[in-house]
Amino acid sequence: MSSSRVLESITTSPFAIHPLSSGQRPETAREHIARSLPELAQLERLLAKAPDGVNSRIEASVALSDELHLPIYSISLGTRDPHAPLLLLSAGLHGIERIGSEVLLGFLAGLFERMQWDQAITTLLEKLHIVVLPIVNPGGMLLRTRANPNGIDLNRNAPIDVEPGQHKRIFWPTGGQRLGAFLPWYRGRKSSPMELENRVLQAVVRRAVSGRPVAISLDIHSGFGCRDRIWIPYAYRRRPIACLPEMKALADLWAGSNPHHNYQFEPQSNHYLAHGDVWDYLHNQLEQELLFLPLTLELGSWNWLRKRPRQLFNRLGLFHPLVPHRLKRAVRDHQSLLQFLMSAVASCEAWLPATDDRESLREAAIELWYQE
Repeated sequence: MSSSRVLESITTSPFAIHPLSSGQRPETAREHIARSLPELAQLERLLAKAPDGVNSRIEASVALSDELHLPIYSISLGTRDPHAPLLLLSAGLHGIERIGSEVLLGFLAGLFERMQWDQAITTLLEKLHIVVLPIVNPGGMLLRTRANPNGIDLNRNAPIDVEPGQHKRIFWPTGGQRLGAFLPWYRGRKSSPMELENRVLQAVVRRAVSGRPVAISLDIHSGFGCRDRIWIPYAYRRRPIACLPEMKALADLWAGSNPHHNYQFEPQSNHYLAHGDVWDYLHNQLEQELLFLPLTLELGSWNWLRKRPRQLFNRLGLFHPLVPHRLKRAVRDHQSLLQFLMSAVASCEAWLPATDDRESLREAAIELWYQE
């Protein structure tokens, strides 16, 4: 099935997740998606007009009912050289944090347009491969929940636990709990496999990094603090990641290239630890195969609440800018970071530290990020 025709093929039979008022006409599945998940429709419109060289793929479908199956898309572009460095972008892991998907959709829209006329972009794309998963958890986004339709928090679901002796940094239940889906941050049963969405993410990442020497990923979230943060792993331990010198080199490169930026570049463990982080799990699986630098962009969404306190009474208000001009600003403000990451990946040989420089960078990073 053509990726641009999935929503058009959805049944028009009556469908509603929530009870309807007496006398109200039941929504069709297509109408419900248009109202509650416009990002998916926007993505399919983009793919329908994508330039040559852009490949899209439906990795799996999430079933919400017999009438409604939502696709998980991956988009790939750039060089087909299997040994070129990789940039992997993802969002929508938590269904209620949909601003990340908006940022990636804005990125794709601009990139598709520039691919048709900008020779500099064409040259840049010859040096790297890009894979984008704009909506990892479409069921959660449709339902407006943090979890997936099974009630499981996908970023607490991976089979990895906080290291022993560090539990004082876990804030229960936000660090992950196994009591049940009636509370947020539910990890799922210990004996169960990872959820479909995480298995898709794992498969896409494994396929994308195969044979490559270097990969950088950025997973976009919202809902923490008043400042935008670029987090490096880990979430499951305070002990530094092995590629800490490379992370410090990337942070220095960003600061030097964008001296007036407003991001806080730091380890996530400076704030809290959590069980089941899927990127911790993927990094530990792949770190022997390639240099893999997984980053998280955590948008400081409390700013939107501070400027418009009544957003607290909206389910999305703590995680998403509900005022149109703030939404546009949020999408616009992070495009420079995505453009920077494209250039950094394409030119990684120019800034990745030599063996002799790694120890000094590691010491500088520990002094900056890990002093109690």
